[in-house]
Amino acid sequence: MSGSTPCNEQDVKLMMGCLPASSSSRVARQISLPFLFALMLLLPGCPKGPGNAATGELEMSTLLKPFDPPTLEELNAKAEWEDQPVLDGLEEYRAFKAKHPPLVSMAEALKLRNDSAENNEKILTGLGQPYANESEMKQNATINRLIRGDINSTNGLLAQSTSDFDVIGMTGMGFFSFDWNLKPFASKDTVVSWQTSKDKLYDKVVIRKDLVWSDGRPITAHDVAFSFRVIMNPDVKIPAVRSGMETILGVVAYDDYTFVIFHKESLATNVWNCNFPIIPKHIYEVSLREDPTMVDSRRHQELEANPVVGGPYKVVKRVKGQEIILQRREDYYMYGGKQVRSKPNFEQVRFRVIEDSTTALLALNRGQVDDMTLQPQQWVEKTIDDSFYERNTKVRGEEWTFFFFGWNLKRPYFTDVRVRKAMSNAVNYDYILKTLCYDLYPQCSSDFHPGSWWGPIKPRTPYKQDLEQAARLLDEAGWKDTDGDGIRDKEINGRKTPFEFSIITSNDQLRIDICASLAGSLSQLGIVCHVQPVEFTVMQQRLQDHEFDANFGGWGTGTDPSTSSNIWKTGEDRNYGQYSNARVDELFELGRTELVQEKRAVYYREIDDILWEDQPYTWLYYRSGFYAFNKNLRGYMFSPRGPFHYSPGFDAVWPAAQ
Repeated sequence: MSGSTPCNEQDVKLMMGCLPASSSSRVARQISLPFLFALMLLLPGCPKGPGNAATGELEMSTLLKPFDPPTLEELNAKAEWEDQPVLDGLEEYRAFKAKHPPLVSMAEALKLRNDSAENNEKILTGLGQPYANESEMKQNATINRLIRGDINSTNGLLAQSTSDFDVIGMTGMGFFSFDWNLKPFASKDTVVSWQTSKDKLYDKVVIRKDLVWSDGRPITAHDVAFSFRVIMNPDVKIPAVRSGMETILGVVAYDDYTFVIFHKESLATNVWNCNFPIIPKHIYEVSLREDPTMVDSRRHQELEANPVVGGPYKVVKRVKGQEIILQRREDYYMYGGKQVRSKPNFEQVRFRVIEDSTTALLALNRGQVDDMTLQPQQWVEKTIDDSFYERNTKVRGEEWTFFFFGWNLKRPYFTDVRVRKAMSNAVNYDYILKTLCYDLYPQCSSDFHPGSWWGPIKPRTPYKQDLEQAARLLDEAGWKDTDGDGIRDKEINGRKTPFEFSIITSNDQLRIDICASLAGSLSQLGIVCHVQPVEFTVMQQRLQDHEFDANFGGWGTGTDPSTSSNIWKTGEDRNYGQYSNARVDELFELGRTELVQEKRAVYYREIDDILWEDQPYTWLYYRSGFYAFNKNLRGYMFSPRGPFHYSPGFDAVWPAAQ
């Protein structure tokens, strides 16, 4: 098919996922929090294999049930369409900034030291401004960004970590995003119109005709339908993106520029499930014949190093464990000899992989990286002198991120809730928060941030260290020192088992110190805790495989509380601790089907109450955003997801002319 020639009914049916596809947008999916859908059983009757000998079309396993979609004419006749916002994130940001003028000029902000809340606000508003004209901006600049762990994949469908999404957020493309208030919209960069049916069962999107992949091929609605089919292929391990997609009946490309997302039910979360990464059909319908995993074959390894992308940047170099270099795509913002969308502010983006925070700060002070998240000690003690402020400045802002000790409930130590409560009573919160974290982080007593509409109405009383109570709970759970060796033990399956376990964490000194504090507290209770720092990618794999006893980790907020279901619902692959509670599962479903926000909040608050009672995590603290930026950078602004992970986020950051 070419141009806008409509598909016939058979073409439409073939795109729905159970049958082979028939033929031949800049916003990557912004996922803060990880999304994952537990794999359903492969439905009978759906084809599986490398291809259809008769048609030559790729056949895939599928989690989808076949259905007969209406023609577009039939759908338009019965649906009551309601227009949804199609916005330019940068334009919205500029309008917001125009209504909120800076407290000081840029020149004045650069002279300030961030030693008070007042100066923080002055620096943030003074430097967080858009440029008035392009002459203020350095042309063809490179920004050196820090990522704390190597990426797992350059393929948006296979992304699973913050590092992945940082990179794919610049190379990938999609059609939807959200602003600093977490309000969703379709992007003007890629979308002409977006309509939702009044009953919330259909979303119709018309995409722009000036979108091209980095190999010069046009981006079409058929890429969208194909990408959805791949997402719902159980042979492809999709660690994050598949979450919530089980609620979609199908995605139909009616012509090259129009697609409709069919939802199974009217759900409050449907709007978020529309937002998934897009991959080029003309590339992967060929490569998937050989390798449905999208990982193992030589061709897929080549695509990892040199992916065909639709976003504003393309990968030009990758050295695993060291750096990823992205180059601005002229064919992203130019089309037919004309500029059709905003030109990205940087010619190159170099991501440097540095896991150690001390090494990262040294790189910042040397000008080898231009931004980084600061650890508490770095904020208070290491970024206050001339050597720091000569090249850099720093700002802080609210960010909905919490950190915790996670317990693997399938390990014999942590199956009993009394033991998990004992762990929470054992923690020396004062030492962790006041000494290690320099009193910068408030203690956490909820899975949901109190600033969110779904957070607790009244903050509950957090745990305090109580070793006597911890000892009583351990005794009640049967963990006692029966042989006088100073270590608690318990008979499990006829065998005496000492209470000796390991906790894994990334190779960061603060995180290691926090885990060491836990180990020290537990030693007073007759428990041996080994702290195991591991590389970030190794930790991710062990968590996914449930090959751990306990872990130290953190989660950022999703755009909707339903995104936490991939952490807490039974069987979800990001439910690393293998928690299971039937009522929690039920409440997540109720939260999706209820459309009234106030009623939804009641369900999520009950989830939060149950989690607090069950203590599958020991919640430690909320971490706001503490960032250092090179003084040449401008335009940054905070959101609940930090300064980058929303729209416009990084797109608003610009390099000042020297």
